Amino acid sequence: MRKKLSLPDSIYRGRFSPSPTGPLHFGSLVAAVGSYLDAKHHHGIWLVRMEDLDVPRCVPGAADDILHTLGIFGLQSDEPVLYQSQRTEAYKEALRRLQAIDAVYPCACTRKEIADSALHGIEGHVYPSTCRNGISQGREARAWRARTDQYPSPFPLPPSPIEFNDALQGRITQHLESEIGDFVVKRADGLFSYQLAVVVDDAFQGITHVVRGADLLASTPRQIYLQQLLELPTPAYMHLPVAVDAQGEKLSKQTLAQPVENNNAASTLFDALVFLHQQPPVKLGQNTVEQILEWAIANWQPDALLNCSNRCPSSKLENTSN
Repeated sequence: MRKKLSLPDSIYRGRFSPSPTGPLHFGSLVAAVGSYLDAKHHHGIWLVRMEDLDVPRCVPGAADDILHTLGIFGLQSDEPVLYQSQRTEAYKEALRRLQAIDAVYPCACTRKEIADSALHGIEGHVYPSTCRNGISQGREARAWRARTDQYPSPFPLPPSPIEFNDALQGRITQHLESEIGDFVVKRADGLFSYQLAVVVDDAFQGITHVVRGADLLASTPRQIYLQQLLELPTPAYMHLPVAVDAQGEKLSKQTLAQPVENNNAASTLFDALVFLHQQPPVKLGQNTVEQILEWAIANWQPDALLNCSNRCPSSKLENTSN
């Protein structure tokens, strides 16, 4: 196993990484508030990274709208915002490094072919390793996949489970080969995958702590695996409960989640603290955004979320600040 770089214990650097596919909704605001409070409670740095790599899904003007909304809630990045769309060369270099150690391979399979021959895993279809030992004659490469059958080293090792301790979810173990399969690092459309980009950017920005929604918990072992392959440091992780609608669906653009109301920021921020089980005093909801944040930073207790479900309805927050 390669020796990994270590992170300094005394410097906390966190981040919030929205995708500009539409306006900020309550679920995203919760993640932003949680990551911000954890960083500021530890006297750390909080950054905003715009995950605008998936250009076809990005909505013109959405990035600026998100940054404007975050500003209304007092959530300002401590350093210039990083845009993934401007980081292509860094992702290319990471792919070259993976190619050099034979950790990735080209894949010619279509989605339909994978669906027809794959088993269902914890997050979609498990790729059946069709192209792991070479592309069939007459086929052309469409994507690049990270192989999960061994760790690259002078002497190939059998696959091992990826394990890590999440601050809220506890010990997490995932067998990549059987539960996820060889996963995409560069897509058929030429775009780099979220998994590769986030690993490269976390290392570039010196991120020490990742606080985000539990909907990304299953992605974390893939990111740790890529960190190991690229000899990059692994941040500490905390996955917060995600807000869901009345049907139990995660609040998202796909489920038509309503944009955050900017004209009543103090009340909405108070609701976010209630959702995060921070038990803010009722009278706090009558204060300014700055005063609410000041209280929340000083009183931030993520342990209050230890026994919470990973999916919590946002509808119960109605009228909580009245």
